[in-house]
This record gives sequence, C-alpha cells and structure tokens, in this order.
Amino acid sequence: MTDHTYKVVELVGTSNEGVQQAIEGAIDRAGQTLKNLDWFEVKEIRGNIQDGKIAWYQVKLGIGFRVLDAADLHRD
Repeated sequence: MTDHTYKVVELVGTSNEGVQQAIEGAIDRAGQTLKNLDWFEVKEIRGNIQDGKIAWYQVKLGIGFRVLDAADLHRD
C-alpha cells in the first residue's frame, strides 16, 4: 500500500429536510469540483427556527480527499 497525503476542506451543507440531506448535499457539491473524496467528519450541527419549528439544518463538515501523486497528473 502506498502512503497517501490528504487535504481537508471545510464546508457547510444546508437542507430544510434534515441533517442527512445537508451532509449528502455538501458531499455531492464537493464531488463536482474535487477528485478522490475519501471521507468526511461532522464537526457541528446547527439549525434555524422559525415560528417555533425547524426551518433549516446546517452541518459543518470536514471533507478529506487524496492529493494526487505526480504520476496521476500525467494520465489522460
């Protein structure tokens, strides 16, 4: 097994449906511009209350992705 180096970005996913949807939305969005997503860590869960009910969920995530090796940069 080769050693890997990872970069972690921090994102906040939001959803009016639930925590899982906020997480999945953030990961889906990150996957549109980042390669080699490997893991995530939930750092905070927050929400917004309107008229006594939950209106929005906010989830702060650390998303880890593998930094490419030099050989990966030259592949087509």
